[in-house]
Amino acid sequence: MQQPPLPSGAGAQHRAGPLDNLDQWDDELRSRYLARRTSPRFRDYEQTAKPQVREFYRLNHRYQTYDFVQAKHRQFLSLDRATMGIWEAIELLNTLVDDSDPDIDLPQIEHLLQTAEAIRADGKPDWFILTGLIHDLGKILCLWGEPQWAVVGDTFPVGCAFSDRIVFHEFFEENPDRHDVRYNSPCGMYAPHCGLERLTMSWGHDEYLYHVVRDHLPPPALAMIRYHSCYPIHHEGAYAHLLAPEDASTLQWVKEFNRYDLYTKREERMDVEQLQPFYRELIAKYFPHRIRW
Repeated sequence: MQQPPLPSGAGAQHRAGPLDNLDQWDDELRSRYLARRTSPRFRDYEQTAKPQVREFYRLNHRYQTYDFVQAKHRQFLSLDRATMGIWEAIELLNTLVDDSDPDIDLPQIEHLLQTAEAIRADGKPDWFILTGLIHDLGKILCLWGEPQWAVVGDTFPVGCAFSDRIVFHEFFEENPDRHDVRYNSPCGMYAPHCGLERLTMSWGHDEYLYHVVRDHLPPPALAMIRYHSCYPIHHEGAYAHLLAPEDASTLQWVKEFNRYDLYTKREERMDVEQLQPFYRELIAKYFPHRIRW
């Protein structure tokens, strides 16, 4: 399976690539949906996106095939890369982003705390707050050589036709599955209305973290983690022919979470030292001291 060459280390991974850093995808994502608050035209974003963002999506849409995703499941879902606690993983991600992106406005840990604190301020359940804190921890895939396009980006089902509601849909023309009769029909390898749980999603930090934490959090939290980047489904209404009736409540949880994920980023500094005891105690309520990654 042909793929672009991977850089040799995590620092190189962040410095070389279609995006300047992983946070750039988050910023572009917020820009896309903030712009749509005043303009209903989905393609406006595609016309104004920066060249490096277009290149990011070109790579993502070219290489996210069903076989690629299955290979990543075999590579990472044995969870044998590391054993560490949740707060340790937060600090690790914080170091990774800071070291590779010296111009970032805020450390990654503060972005996570911004999301969690906004959820906490609205009086949501403690598992919801915890989900806000950890939802991006799957980005530590960068430590293990994953390219940007296989860590972040909008997620979508593989094994069936790619929806034209996926941003930069035209780049799927380069994807081998687009021309494979097993996968290029509306249902592809799936039965109609089979439900979200039966869909194989494109590879990235969402799917990886879901498997890391699946034994420790309630179903709504797991849905938020697993599908928060699946904008074609929960924002664009794509793939309705594959969804089951019970998926409606699942997607409501995801949408509720995403309003915090998209719109809480700000320049306000977070007092990590002051907040750390609360979040360490919350983590301990749901997670053992160390888990497998």
